[in-house]
Amino acid sequence: MKNRMATIFDQIFESKKADVDQLKASLPIDELRKMVKDAPSCRDFKAALAERECAVIAEVKFRSPSKGQLRTDLDPVFIAECYEENGASAISVLTDRNFFGGEKLYLNIIRRAVGLPLLRKDFILDPWQIYESRMLGADAILLIVAMLEENQLKEYLELTGTLGLAALVEVHDREELERALAAGAEIIGINNRNLKTFVTDLNTSLELSEAVPRDRIVVAESGIRTWEDIQRLMSAGISAFLIGETLMTAPDIGQKLRELLGKEVPAS
Repeated sequence: MKNRMATIFDQIFESKKADVDQLKASLPIDELRKMVKDAPSCRDFKAALAERECAVIAEVKFRSPSKGQLRTDLDPVFIAECYEENGASAISVLTDRNFFGGEKLYLNIIRRAVGLPLLRKDFILDPWQIYESRMLGADAILLIVAMLEENQLKEYLELTGTLGLAALVEVHDREELERALAAGAEIIGINNRNLKTFVTDLNTSLELSEAVPRDRIVVAESGIRTWEDIQRLMSAGISAFLIGETLMTAPDIGQKLRELLGKEVPAS
């Protein structure tokens, strides 16, 4: 892996690799390939982001390494339905259990409850996980440039396309952005969180988005808390936003989502 930037990143990588190795031993990839052949068609994640001037990918995330437990009422279906009812364009579902309190089954039960495209938010290190994502009901997956070599990134992008999945390719700096573009990424996620300090800075998205060709979709990630934040990012040509903690910690998730979409004035 290239550019593993923080201790927690190292821990996640090693933990995920051990999990995947165990899963591959119990279910060979050839068997997994057969299982996805009859999977239903994917919902169009890219179109869901492109068709709106302000598209929010609302995230189902109950815990984070930096903030701990975000919510105690652990009902992923209720939250997903709330997102759909209040204007989300897509839903991001954390499936990592060890660090984010997610579950793979969330994808399946949320898919049955809502009609929005689903992004599987996890740490993809092996082609096995891409086939697994398709089997679980994901419409898109997250590929983190910092966790993949150049040849892996290109290979994984090609495989996602073959399986009908979209890929949100996440970058943190200019070098990672150049690698993502060279690999052919169509949806670029710019993470505003510094992986060394965990501090978020919207300027990361503002600065890096200038170097993204206009035929690609830019998704600003992390640190987005208000409609004013979104307006600031939209002024730079960014129209899609991945928002998790701000929504998951809100007393009224639906109201907060409407505020972030500029549909409701926050109470003073």
